[in-house]
Parts: sequence; C-alpha cells; structure tokens
Amino acid sequence: MKLINKKNKKYTQIFQLFTEEEWTKSSKNYNKNVASFFTGKKNEVFIHTDDESITYLIGLGKSTLQNFEVQQVAVKFSQTQKDKLQSAPTLLVADFLKEKQFEEFIKGLLFGTYTYPFDKKHACWNPKFEIHFENISQKKLDAIGSKAEALANGQTACQEWLNKPANLKKPDMLSLYLKNLAKKHELKYTVFNRKKCEELGLGAYLSVNQGSAYDAAFTIIEYKTTVKNAKTFGLVGKCVLFDTGGVSLKNPDNMHYMKSDMGGATAVIGTLIYAAEMKIPVNIIAVLPITDNAISEKAFLPSDVITAYNGKTIEVLNTDAEGRMILADGLSYLAKNYKTDFLIDLATLTGSSVRMFGDTCGAMFSNNDDLKNLLVKTGDSTNQRVWNLPLWDIWKDDIQSDVADLKNISMKPIGDCIIAAKFLEQFIENHPKWAHLDIAGVAFGSTGYAKEKAATGYGVQLLADLIENYH
Repeated sequence: MKLINKKNKKYTQIFQLFTEEEWTKSSKNYNKNVASFFTGKKNEVFIHTDDESITYLIGLGKSTLQNFEVQQVAVKFSQTQKDKLQSAPTLLVADFLKEKQFEEFIKGLLFGTYTYPFDKKHACWNPKFEIHFENISQKKLDAIGSKAEALANGQTACQEWLNKPANLKKPDMLSLYLKNLAKKHELKYTVFNRKKCEELGLGAYLSVNQGSAYDAAFTIIEYKTTVKNAKTFGLVGKCVLFDTGGVSLKNPDNMHYMKSDMGGATAVIGTLIYAAEMKIPVNIIAVLPITDNAISEKAFLPSDVITAYNGKTIEVLNTDAEGRMILADGLSYLAKNYKTDFLIDLATLTGSSVRMFGDTCGAMFSNNDDLKNLLVKTGDSTNQRVWNLPLWDIWKDDIQSDVADLKNISMKPIGDCIIAAKFLEQFIENHPKWAHLDIAGVAFGSTGYAKEKAATGYGVQLLADLIENYH
C-alpha cells in the first residue's frame, strides 16, 4: 500500500468518510436516493457507482468519536468489502480527518484484510493499492504507511500463530519460525532444551514440559537498539501451544479452543516484529517458555513438589494451573539475568478474568503506580484496555503450603486471577516495575473474520504503543 499526497484527474475508486454531522452538511450535494439510504452512522457503507468510478460512502458516527473508533470502522469496512476493492489509485475524501485519525483509518484497512490462513491477495495488501490524500505532507504519509504496515505485520503474525490448529504449531515448528524471524531482523536468539533447562534449574517450567512428547524450548529473543541509554523492556509471554489441563483434564466440550493458550507469547512476538521493523529506540528481552501441557506417563501430578528456578518450592494442586508454573521460571530467569526498566508478563491465564471482564479488557496487576497508569492510558488510547486489580498481601495466605513454600492454586473458589498474580509476584525477584496482564478473555473471541472464536490480535497495539511512546 502506498500513501500519496496528490490528486489524479480521475479515480475509478473513491472513499468518502462522513460523520453524521459532516453528512448533514454535505447530503444536499447528493441526489435524494443516496440521502435516503445513508446517514453517516457508524459502520454504514453506501456504494454509489457511475460510468467512471465507484464511490464508497463510509459512516464514522458522531463527530466526538475517538481515534480507535476510526480504526474500528476501517477494520469492519475492509473486512466486508475486501473482495470488492480494486488494487487501484483511490481518492480518500475526508477533509475533517486529523492526522492521527487518518493513521488509524489506514491501520484499520490493513487489519481488516486478515483472514485465516493469511495471504496478501486482498487489495489493501497489494503494493499497487494507493490512497491519495492531500491534507498530510508526503513525508508524514510515508511515516504513517511504514508504521501501519509494521503494526499490521506484527498483529498478523500474532493472529496467525494463535489461530493455527494444534498439529500445525508443535514446539519445533514455532522454534523454527522464531529462529528464522530472529535471523531476518538480526535479533539474538537463544533456546534451552530439556537437558539445558535441567542444568539451569528451570524446574517449574520443566514440570509442565516433562509430560510432552516434544523437547523443551525455553526461548529468549533480544532486540537491541543502537541508541545509548535506551529503556529496556522485559517481556514474558505464556506459550502453552495446547493445554489439555494435564492430569487435571479440562472439560472436552471447548477443549479445541485451547490452541489459544499462547496468546501472551503471540502478543510478544508481534511486538518484536513491530519494534524491529520500525527500529524503535528501546531494548527488548523477550522470554517465551514454549511447551504443551500434555498427558502421558511422565506428566506431572497433583501433590508433586517442584523446585523453581529461584529456589522456591511449589506444591502442585492442579496441573491445569500450568501457565503460572512456566511464567514463574520465565519471570525469575529474566529478572535474575537481565537488567530491565520494565518487567511485563502477558498470559491467557485464568477463567476467573474471563468471568469478571468478558472480552472488554484484560485484568492488570502491578506493583508500580507509574506503570499502572501508563498501561491504563495506553489501553484506553488503543482500545486494548486493562483494569487494575489488587495485589494485597492477604491473598498470599491462600497459597501457603504445608509441604512447600507455595501452592500453585488456592482451594477457595474465588479470585483465581488475583491468586495467580500473587503467585507470580513471588518470582519477580523484587523488580520495582512489574505488571501482569491476564488476557484470557480478550486474546481469543468473537471477530469479524471468523464464524467461531478466533484471535483478536490483542496485546500487539498495546505493547507497541507503550514502547514507542514511553521509552
């Protein structure tokens, strides 16, 4: 896609954007037939043709719309019209659009062309597709285009890996992808197999992996900027490629959705792609503890006592609370071996967060007010929202064990997302700026491109905006 600051004499394809207020002013310039079918309401589309061109009238709704709402409209428009759009110079008519709103519209056009399996055959991904818009300089248009494409590449990778069936994303397949990704973007790639993990003492991670038919792949990917004194973000993404629940077997009715249990990792992967393509002046240390949670004669069992990387012992009461086990070692390994300004983990962790928030936001826990505020502000601006929940010490009482330092769950049927966060806090090694995001309800759900639940791409725009604006 190219963005061009000029007008041709003629266009075969035109996008005209209207708020309800703008349409009220402009409707008199259209025939009564158009005016009777289009009002400018959000997501309205009216297609008007003549001998020379096809015009798409696109409604944005109220003039008070937020920037992310412009993106939402563009996503829906692109999803519904992508097979009809032409790879041709296209005039965008919307004199009232601000620069940021224009940027969000371009992002949405690209995001909306996503299908699974992904391909770039749709017009908006075609290099021949051009949008002509005079209100912004060519230099800024070039920057907007590069940013939108980099973000779309990151979000597409996130969605693509989350959507893959279980048999198409085995640990060795994901590891090969990450190795090639690191080579492409000149990232440092390190992976520890089962033997190396045993030597290092990554016992919590290995307890989950020991039942797998596939070797361990505890993965570290490092993106480094050439800018001196840049901030360093430590990111840990839960990467359970398929979660049976282990011996604490899940209900089979919706188990096919457990291919989605790597949503934290895919958000981190998408962010790495964006940072590398845009050369964002930050450092990122990403830890992805890759495994599945399988059932076998070697699988870990309820009542097992495990020694984690930081030396703390964990009594396993439920093998379906495996995410917090691998995150525990991911967090402590990163905190002990790297100096980071921010430590953030993301995970499709608990049904508790889904019951609490549904698909409206992620559950956030943090030990730092500044980081809390940054994440809330970033979530609000990107519409990948988070809501802060408490980390009071009283919750730690519920994970005290008779035979170990900690239990991996509470036996009470309440507050499991808080219990999980309090558990993870024991493995951050006193890091002063840590946040845990439970994204179980928002990473995988209803989308405009699929009949059933599918990947939303949640987390990529949140993290990309965070590292870009607060480095």
